[in-house]
Amino acid sequence: MPTYIKRLIEEGEHQMLDFKFEVSDFSKIARTLVAFANTDGGRLLIGVKDNGSIAGVRSEEEYFMLEGAASLYCKPEVSFSIKEWQVEGKKVLEAIIGPGREKPYMAKDSDGKWVAYIRQDDRNFRASSIQLKVWEQRRRGKGTLVRYREAEKALLTWFKKHQKITPHKFRQIAGITGLQAERTLVSFIMLGIIQLEYTESEMFITLTDNYAARLSMK
Repeated sequence: MPTYIKRLIEEGEHQMLDFKFEVSDFSKIARTLVAFANTDGGRLLIGVKDNGSIAGVRSEEEYFMLEGAASLYCKPEVSFSIKEWQVEGKKVLEAIIGPGREKPYMAKDSDGKWVAYIRQDDRNFRASSIQLKVWEQRRRGKGTLVRYREAEKALLTWFKKHQKITPHKFRQIAGITGLQAERTLVSFIMLGIIQLEYTESEMFITLTDNYAARLSMK
């Protein structure tokens, strides 16, 4: 087994690496492509099972499925490069996706709807409305102005005793509307103070590592 591929497989799936036994569904593979493009980029190893065992690519159709997903099921189209490896006598395709410059990238689901996804750990999550607004603001190149009012104070005070908070809980402790809460959270993300943390059931707000270190020193 080539040392390079062996090293990748030994890493296991993570935020910038995903294994695919095969490419048989346009919408599913498009979801992973846009998630990589919307986050930090990544690599797809096609012909590798989730447990890291080598299955090999069964036909040339895998490449054309990937190409079709990127061009027809991603908006904007997601660019990628491809490398072919021989591993244990079997063909493995490595698709390399860079971080996108036209975020948000959206994938067409089975119902024909366009949905943005992000990559966190080894999972793809539907991007929240907060994240969509962050991308919109960055695309417009708008500056960020934060007024230190009661809502902002309440959020930072919360983090002195807790590690995370949901947007709904923030609304409650700050006594503000959902729209006001989103505006504050978007501004704090733009300033690098907080970040979004996704789970299967909820989305949380946490401090970035840099700001958490600064807050603990105060």
